[in-house]
Amino acid sequence: MLTVSKLNLSYGAAQILWDVDLSVEAGKVTCVMGRNGVGKTTLLRGIVGQQRIKSGAIMLQGKKISNATASARARMGIAYVPQGREIFPLLTVKENLEIAFATGKNTTISQDVFELFPILKTMLSRRGGDLSGGQQQQLAIARAMVMAPDVMVLDEPTEGIQPSVIKDIGRAITYLRDEQNMAILLVEQYFDFAHELADTFVVLDRGRVVASGVQDDMGTEGVRKLLTV
Repeated sequence: MLTVSKLNLSYGAAQILWDVDLSVEAGKVTCVMGRNGVGKTTLLRGIVGQQRIKSGAIMLQGKKISNATASARARMGIAYVPQGREIFPLLTVKENLEIAFATGKNTTISQDVFELFPILKTMLSRRGGDLSGGQQQQLAIARAMVMAPDVMVLDEPTEGIQPSVIKDIGRAITYLRDEQNMAILLVEQYFDFAHELADTFVVLDRGRVVASGVQDDMGTEGVRKLLTV
């Protein structure tokens, strides 16, 4: 579905990512983990087109998209839930959701959005900026769902979120993977959350992949050790 090969990315003279390889399959969750500052968010920004890559290839369903704009990648089926959520604070919840219609892939808000995040249905006329952090995170994920993507990319969706909402987010990701056959690329610091969801782990350190594999092969303690070295 989505394949990244030998990806290198720099900010000016400083190289951040070095020959990164990863793949995300339909109906699977690939989780990228690593300590703070190892390049996880930069990797996602390169994949979704918000940061130009230096070299390497990004393929979506066999088509090279390395030079496509972020908006073009969204129309091709990549939805991005960024760290910090980036909802529109002055727009209502309904208007935030309808922003996703701009990709042209969908023109309705599916009922499954409100089944997964029922609080949003009661707040459709409330401004996004008036929601709590957890409610804004649910809105950001719901907005990505409305795009009807093939691939959903999420950057630390549990950061600063209360446990009850984390459970809702986990259920939503599971639903998208299992029922919608969506490919999920997840950056996550909360190990227990990641371990419960991930089919495949990719561990970054100093901009390089230091380990990758399916969860059964890598094992819990193996991944934990790499995150604490």
